[in-house]
Parts: sequence; C-alpha cells; structure tokens
Amino acid sequence: MAEDPKPTTVSQPLTDDSIQVRHLNHYQFSWVAGEAGESGTFTLQLVLDEGAWEEVVTVDAEDAEVLQGLLRSAKTVFYDVRRRTLMFGTARVGKGG
Repeated sequence: MAEDPKPTTVSQPLTDDSIQVRHLNHYQFSWVAGEAGESGTFTLQLVLDEGAWEEVVTVDAEDAEVLQGLLRSAKTVFYDVRRRTLMFGTARVGKGG
C-alpha cells in the first residue's frame, strides 16, 4: 500500500505581504512635470486584487506607450510583487499567439 503524502507546510501567519503574485484590476498613468528645462516623469499606478494592494512604478515615455497597448489588449494581467514584473494573459500550451 502506498504511503499517504505529507501535507505541504505553509509558513504562518499567512499575511497580505506573503502573496507574491496578484491580479491587476485597474491602472492609471500619470505624468509629473520636471524642473524648468527638465523632462517630466511618467508613473504607472497598479491597483491589484480589487485594491488589496497598490504599486506605483516609474516608466519612461516609450515604455508607457508599449505598456498602455499591452494593458488595453490583455484580458488578464498579473503582477509579481517581489520581482516587480507584469505578466500579460495566459495561453494554453500549443495554442500560440
């Protein structure tokens, strides 16, 4: 007879900070003026897990344009808090594109 597998051990307490990958629900781009003669700064505010977590990242103009296109077209977006990585959608293996 096979042995019962051991249950997975989860560190306690499980807190909001323990969750590493979150679902992106809303986003907002902002632009902050720089000093006279200096370039401004774009920021991207991410509202994750229906407001349970928020993140603000600084992006350059080119990245802001690319990200806006990706965010508009993706049906599902996740954000890895620890790695500060946006992940756009999921696709079934073998279903490409």
